[in-house]
Amino acid sequence: MKISSTFPDSRPFLPDSRQAWIRLGLALIIGAVGSVGMWSVVVAIPAVQAEFAATRGAASLAFTFAMAGFGLGGVVIGKLTDRFGIVAAISLGAGVMGVGYLAASQAIAMWQFILVHFAIGAGSSATFGPLMAEASHWFEKRRGIAVSIAATGSYLGGVIWPPLVSWGIRSFGWQTAHIAVGVTTMVAMLIFLTMLRLQIGAGTRRSHVNAPPPRVDLRLSSNALTVLLSIAAISCCVAMAMPQVHIVAYCGDLGYGVARGAEMLSLMLAFGIISRIGSGFPPTASAASARCCSVQSRKAPRCCSICSSTA
Repeated sequence: MKISSTFPDSRPFLPDSRQAWIRLGLALIIGAVGSVGMWSVVVAIPAVQAEFAATRGAASLAFTFAMAGFGLGGVVIGKLTDRFGIVAAISLGAGVMGVGYLAASQAIAMWQFILVHFAIGAGSSATFGPLMAEASHWFEKRRGIAVSIAATGSYLGGVIWPPLVSWGIRSFGWQTAHIAVGVTTMVAMLIFLTMLRLQIGAGTRRSHVNAPPPRVDLRLSSNALTVLLSIAAISCCVAMAMPQVHIVAYCGDLGYGVARGAEMLSLMLAFGIISRIGSGFPPTASAASARCCSVQSRKAPRCCSICSSTA
């Protein structure tokens, strides 16, 4: 399958080509930058809890709202990706996330800080499921590993962002740190999105009609597969959420300091990169990725958004 794009030299795009890998590299960077919406609140919980004299449970609700926004936002942005293209959809997500961080920095009550994290999570979701679905169209032979690399952006961001946010909070306070994160992510994402736009051309809508068939027939409909993957993702991430969300604050409680907790979170997610990329090599993973992310009418981006929203 050849996918044409508007290019300066007007040459058709070839899947698995050098150009495809350049696109994937840009997608990985965009995913890493945008994933801050998942990880910054984890580091900020101790400072915000102290600021508003809140309980740990109340402060943790900010992460709950961020993940609710991440899940629902992924579905909406997947639909927008179908209609307007991935660059426009992620640009919108970057703007929503950036505004969310600026609003969080101005919160004067715990409930305000909690609510704006729904917008932060929704904006961040654009750089996960929809981006994975788009990346699946750039590859045929290496689709499994390509989708895995695109998904790794969130873990790469998890390695980078916690220590940076922790340093910013310690040095300048959580309000200033949130302003810096909001401005930095908006600017960085728009720069890399411009570079991606130059690579993929001006296509506004992705057609899934001529998508290649899956390598393995799982004998499941798209809806059934989406439901099963969603259940698997929720079951997996419920177990993952507790240590990931509370490890920074817990290290502070034990006297090790939140900075050490941020380092532990970063290390935890670094090992996640290994497992996530490794999952793209077996044929079964490639087939599942192809089934979820590149086949079946126009629901593909939303399929990846739903089944990946809790990963």
